[in-house]
Amino acid sequence: MTDTPPTGGEFGRRAAPPNLIVPKSAAEALRPEQGVPPPRRSRQSRNQFVVFLNFMMSAVVLLVLAGGAMVWYGKSVFEGPGPAQTVSTVLIKPNTGVQEIAQLLERRGLISDARIFQIGLRAYGNESKLKAGEYEIKPQASMRDIMDLLKSGKSVLYSLTIPEGLTVEQAFQRIAEHEALEGDMPAELPAEGSLAADTQRFTRGTKRQQIIDRMLAQQKKLVEEVWARRRDDLPIANVNEFVTLASIVEKETARGDERSRVAAVFINRLKKGMRLQSDPTIIYGLFGGKGKPADRPIYQSDIDKPTPYNTYIIDGLPPTPIANPGRAALEAVANPSETDELYFVADGTGGHAFATTLEEHNQNVARWRELEKKRAEEAAKAAAAAGGAANETAQ
Repeated sequence: MTDTPPTGGEFGRRAAPPNLIVPKSAAEALRPEQGVPPPRRSRQSRNQFVVFLNFMMSAVVLLVLAGGAMVWYGKSVFEGPGPAQTVSTVLIKPNTGVQEIAQLLERRGLISDARIFQIGLRAYGNESKLKAGEYEIKPQASMRDIMDLLKSGKSVLYSLTIPEGLTVEQAFQRIAEHEALEGDMPAELPAEGSLAADTQRFTRGTKRQQIIDRMLAQQKKLVEEVWARRRDDLPIANVNEFVTLASIVEKETARGDERSRVAAVFINRLKKGMRLQSDPTIIYGLFGGKGKPADRPIYQSDIDKPTPYNTYIIDGLPPTPIANPGRAALEAVANPSETDELYFVADGTGGHAFATTLEEHNQNVARWRELEKKRAEEAAKAAAAAGGAANETAQ
């Protein structure tokens, strides 16, 4: 082999050392090699990221605080005292939406903010639980109070009282005139004596027919109940006669301590075949269900006038009741007092004087007439004195 001499260009240049392979120990060979580290960010880049991160964290904190403040404010308004200063009633009609209810309450000055009321309903899950009706809102009632009230359905209750002794026609007039009731009245009147003499309670918008049906059912139940407990020896053939006599007792006296005694007089007269001679039956025969005008007296010609109800002329009981009897009158007829009395007359004190014989009765009548005469004279004197005083004042 012949050595080739170096060329002129190679002279004066130092040859690069060869890449030396440094042997590794066994431990170093097993150790993983380190990767190439990422390029370091500049200080300016790191500062922008920190600023952005701080901004986002601050924004989140502010949003949380703002949301909490809004929730706190809304809750305080929803549960705080409302703007109403007096007791008010509000009518929620059927199928009224939540938004319409809220706006109605705001217009009426019962809540301060319809939107907060709606949000509160949604928060409590009561949007679909409000009930129609008429509600009484107390002064300063909170939105939550109103929500709970409308959810409960505790509407304002109205009442209609039908006193004992009214006729069906008179009771119907009261039902027709009650402004909280709705609907037409029946075209025909039910049987006389078939309506309960009681107080009916109902919410606004109740149908008049509903009240009538309720009164009919109550009276039917009451009559059947008392009739089942009647005394065995009564001269009464059926339920109609039972209610008829009870209606006469009802019209004869308003005193509870006299009803069973008045009933006993009529029972005793029926047993003896005597006519009842009851003035209220004359009035019903003349005026029917409308009743006698308050200033209209009973004349002798009225007593003598034949009608199917005039018990001064007919034997026994009239064909139908003359009014709606209450429980006390029905109980009095079913179980009258044990007495032999056959007569009674007003005693001038709101009660009656009872008698067993006609002679005793005539004495009671004479005393009553004398008392009435004295009262008339005293009334005339008082009227004359009042007229004289008025004339002197005018002069």
